[in-house]
Amino acid sequence: MIPDGYGIPTNSKGQLAWSDVEPRLVRSMHYWLSSVRPDGRPHSVPRWGVWLDGRFWYDGAPSTRHTRNVEANPAVTLTLESGTEVVIVEGESVATRADADGLGARLSEAFTKYADSGYSPGPDSWSGEDGGGLRVITPHRAMAWFAFPTDCTRFTF
Repeated sequence: MIPDGYGIPTNSKGQLAWSDVEPRLVRSMHYWLSSVRPDGRPHSVPRWGVWLDGRFWYDGAPSTRHTRNVEANPAVTLTLESGTEVVIVEGESVATRADADGLGARLSEAFTKYADSGYSPGPDSWSGEDGGGLRVITPHRAMAWFAFPTDCTRFTF
């Protein structure tokens, strides 16, 4: 095995628990989403969104560069703003809707963290045929550290 350069220990001593990492994803206000352009060049954009049920939910118009990118290649990286308390999530972004099981209401409640900024989508914002531009990132793996390099931790989903 070739080391990945992050110093991830082979045992769990000093590693973070997911229960220490996930709350940062929930309470964050600003996220960075990176995708790949059709010509292979990277593209990063700040996004608002919510971490709910172990996934990241956000919306965006189909005409945006990042949406066009993920329609062609759903592989994405989601990061938080901090360069010292680092959370990096790798996964896939797909279009979805919030029609069933009260998901729209739960998303609407989670998005209230942006109400002071004037963004407060209602529970029916992401229903219907096009889902109102709703997308969800399902994580495949994550890395986090809060005291580099002593607590570098990789999570696989």
